[in-house]
Amino acid sequence: MKLKKISTLCLAATTFFAASSAIAWESADGAHSTSASVALSTDYVWRGYSQTDEEAAISGSFDYAHSSGIYVGTWASNVDFDSDTSIEIDLYGGFASEFGDSGVGYDVGVLRYMYPSEGDLNWNEYYGSLSYSFFSVGIAYSDEVYGNDKDDGIYYSASFDYDLPYDVAFSAGVGYYDYDFDDSTIDPDNATDYRIGVSKELAGFGFDLTYYDTDSDGEDLYGKDLAEGRVVFTISKSM
Repeated sequence: MKLKKISTLCLAATTFFAASSAIAWESADGAHSTSASVALSTDYVWRGYSQTDEEAAISGSFDYAHSSGIYVGTWASNVDFDSDTSIEIDLYGGFASEFGDSGVGYDVGVLRYMYPSEGDLNWNEYYGSLSYSFFSVGIAYSDEVYGNDKDDGIYYSASFDYDLPYDVAFSAGVGYYDYDFDDSTIDPDNATDYRIGVSKELAGFGFDLTYYDTDSDGEDLYGKDLAEGRVVFTISKSM
């Protein structure tokens, strides 16, 4: 069953790669632009734990941006939560710019997670980030984590990105999820996740190899099988 599913995903990705043409677009004055991407991964890991029950994932995105800094977009992937839903669709919008000529960038926005056939899981998250040189920090807040309007959560993150020789990009990051569950018996109520990886553009495709892991609290909270350390390989195509 797993092999059949992975083969189907590979076929879908191959078809998309072959059919993709000039999806990226920019207006004559440069004020408006669109872009799209598709990716095939050995797993879909989000904040340290698998969203596809450790199976392969195919994802895609479409984005619109205005020169003012306003942007909107959507992203989707298959998921496996042992429930009726098998798809995650994210809608997001925000504003990204820079503080004058300081080199400090900022990004603020809102993200809507949606799961067809499992509407009770839908939820909103509000985010903001700052970046300078190789470093960035971010915070995301929701008062309805995982679709429960009685659960709050704040996710703090920091990352480091650096270009290595031979056009190889290095990226590392750490995140801390601080939950405020309505059910006080849930313990632990926080988790830390880590990642470190490299990526490279080659022949028009992106290749990424990243190691993900969580601390012991993450394994206790999400389940060891889903949150233990793993290496994820992704091949992507941007248009």
